[in-house]
Amino acid sequence: MKKIGLIGGTGPESTLVYYKELNTRINNKLGGIGFPEIAIESLNLHKALDLVAKKEYDELTDYIGKQIQNLENGGADIIALTAATMHVVFDKLKTTVHKPFISIPVTAAEYAVKKGFKKVGLFGTIFTMEQDYLSRAFVANGIEVCTPSKEDRLIVHDHIANELEYGIVKEESLKELISIIQKMKEEQGIEALILGCTELPLALNDNNCPVPCLDIMEIHIQKLVELI
Repeated sequence: MKKIGLIGGTGPESTLVYYKELNTRINNKLGGIGFPEIAIESLNLHKALDLVAKKEYDELTDYIGKQIQNLENGGADIIALTAATMHVVFDKLKTTVHKPFISIPVTAAEYAVKKGFKKVGLFGTIFTMEQDYLSRAFVANGIEVCTPSKEDRLIVHDHIANELEYGIVKEESLKELISIIQKMKEEQGIEALILGCTELPLALNDNNCPVPCLDIMEIHIQKLVELI
């Protein structure tokens, strides 16, 4: 069994899910007789997001890179980031990583291809929705990616940054998110929705979403379980 190294903290709530699910699923696969070795380097959420907002990508790369080096020095066999937004510097980081470095966007795009989706919506932080670091893996696989209107992007971002990042799920906010998804389904013809922030599954899932959810955290975790 391989040791997994996670870059967490961005945010803490999703990092907890990664830790719990990796332990639970691998123990189940082993018949209840073993847990994986997991190392976590937890970033300062506010520092990391501030570097993203200021587009200080070299400094962000150095910040995350030092934590990845700690994981490698600690014996991690597989490395993964637990936040979609931090993948803005994934390509810069992967040139310095000496172990398998498992991408959330690539893993999610491969899953969407298997499901046969041709047109999907994207929710995430304002940065994720307005940049292409997450969507380009889908586009490269022939899948069109749509985002909400500018006004709706701000609404989605606000609910993520001020509520979900802190584990807060408000009923009125959920209704607002679902309304935006329904609008995208009717006006843009989306067949599924990329939950492009690892906190979004705290609120949205296949049971309440007007279209199937591409839960990037769930897809990523399952890929890591297979590799471990």
